[in-house]
Amino acid sequence: MFTIVKDFKNEIVIEKSRFICTLKKVKDEAEAQKFIKATKKEYWDATHNCSAYLIDDLAQRSSDDGEPSGTAGLPMLEVLRKNKLTNTAAVVTRYFGGIKLGAGGLVRAYTNSVAEAVRGSGIAEKVLISRFSFTYALNDVGKILNILYQQQLFTIVDVEYGLRAKVILQMQDNAKKEAEAWLTENLNQAIQLDREGSEYVEVPLK
Repeated sequence: MFTIVKDFKNEIVIEKSRFICTLKKVKDEAEAQKFIKATKKEYWDATHNCSAYLIDDLAQRSSDDGEPSGTAGLPMLEVLRKNKLTNTAAVVTRYFGGIKLGAGGLVRAYTNSVAEAVRGSGIAEKVLISRFSFTYALNDVGKILNILYQQQLFTIVDVEYGLRAKVILQMQDNAKKEAEAWLTENLNQAIQLDREGSEYVEVPLK
């Protein structure tokens, strides 16, 4: 899954019409609709405030806001889809410059407006990061920690001391099997990792 790196605003001028694209990260549909309403209020004197948003796999909506059907909202939504963005809302505000663009021209204008804003914001991948743990003999944990710090597959988050030492590691969720194999080989005993928790972290694409 992907999202924009940050909220972003971009303006382009085509045949004297101003197209202002405002992008925002949103957590749910209610926040997306609130953002659209607020943007329309900000640009109350604009000719059109067209919109589109994607919320995970739960919702996707678009509005032409008075432009000919299919020339604004859907092209905007298609840019979000093409970039595989989630939890992202876009409003393109148009101030009419007096020259009609035609259906094809409008599609290109709204598409380019959102595409340029997405490039300006940047795209981040939403990576699932998990914490896993395993226990080890208390007397030997100092020795194995020296081994664990030598690799880059995971990071050591904490060590909890009781009857046995509980070592807590953090890594990308899909690295669990590889980490278990590495630990088993390097600690010379079968290691199974128990999941402690997970969360999504946004990693900007280069």
